[in-house]
Amino acid sequence: MGSWLYQVVAGIEIGAPGYKQILIQPMPGGGLVSARATYQSLYGQIESSWRIEAGTFTLRVTIPPNTTATVHLPQAAGADVTESDQALDTRQAGADAIVEIGSGHYTFGYAWLG
Repeated sequence: MGSWLYQVVAGIEIGAPGYKQILIQPMPGGGLVSARATYQSLYGQIESSWRIEAGTFTLRVTIPPNTTATVHLPQAAGADVTESDQALDTRQAGADAIVEIGSGHYTFGYAWLG
C-alpha cells in the first residue's frame, strides 16, 4: 500500500537505477484534493506534494543533488504553467505538460481543469 501512495498518488517513480533520474507524475483523482510523499534515495530525499485548491493545481517537488527529474503535470496546458510564479517552457504529451529539471526545490502551478 505504501509504495502505491508514493509511486501513483504522489507520483515518485524511478527513472534510472538508484533514482539518479526521477519521474514525478502525480495522479490526482478519486476525490483526493491533496497528497504528499517522500522517498529517501541514495542521493537524498525526494519529495512530491500536490494540492487542488480554488481552481489551481500546485505541485511542490524536491529533487536531491546530482540527480535530474522529468515532471509530468497532469491536465496542464503548457503555456499556463508557472514555476515559482514565473512562466515556464514545457512540452506537451497528451493532456500533460512535461518539464525537465535538475536538483532543487520547485513549485509548479496552473489552472486546474480536471
